[in-house]
Amino acid sequence: MTGPGARGPAAAVPSARKAIMKPTDIDIDRHRKPARAIEPLLYRRWSPRAMSGEALTDDEVMTLFEAARWAPSSYNAQHWRLLYARRAAAGWDRFFGLLAEGNRAWAGKAGLLVVLVSRTRFERNDHPARTHSFDCGAAWQNLALQATAMGLVAHARQGFDYERAMRELGVPDGYAVEAMIAVGRPGDIEDLPEGPRGMEVPNGRKPVAEIAREGGF
Repeated sequence: MTGPGARGPAAAVPSARKAIMKPTDIDIDRHRKPARAIEPLLYRRWSPRAMSGEALTDDEVMTLFEAARWAPSSYNAQHWRLLYARRAAAGWDRFFGLLAEGNRAWAGKAGLLVVLVSRTRFERNDHPARTHSFDCGAAWQNLALQATAMGLVAHARQGFDYERAMRELGVPDGYAVEAMIAVGRPGDIEDLPEGPRGMEVPNGRKPVAEIAREGGF
């Protein structure tokens, strides 16, 4: 049979679109197995890099910051400050430009960039706040857990220019730049550059016996 209706062996068949694999599709329980029963959110939180490039809503951004607000701190001093830029909004290019080249390759698709800063002295008496970085880390953890609960991905890192962040973001004396955080909607892992793509899997942790020592070091 020939003619317009013919469909021989050489006829072109439309190729199926490749399946999208997002960080939130990964079976966390396959990669992480706690030795004791703990809250699942704690071990299911991890730090993906694959983001979609979509913006976050104002409500989503403020919900993340509300979670950070409730972190514990010495004397309830709340040493952390959250400097941020939303995707396609004023300040985005300045924040993005602080990143190390390797992090630009994937963080460019974040919906939110946050530079986490801590006050190094107590406001109430100007004494040194020895736990300012420790407390700031608690705020990051709250934000990260809230992001996971919201179906977002959050990744903190040190791969950016700390000195430029101080200058370009107007951080005053008495504050320390701690880390930079990228938050976004989950994206296709296959869209990541080759290097980050190979790391897009939840990693494990050292056993408790290696990190907890009764009575002293």
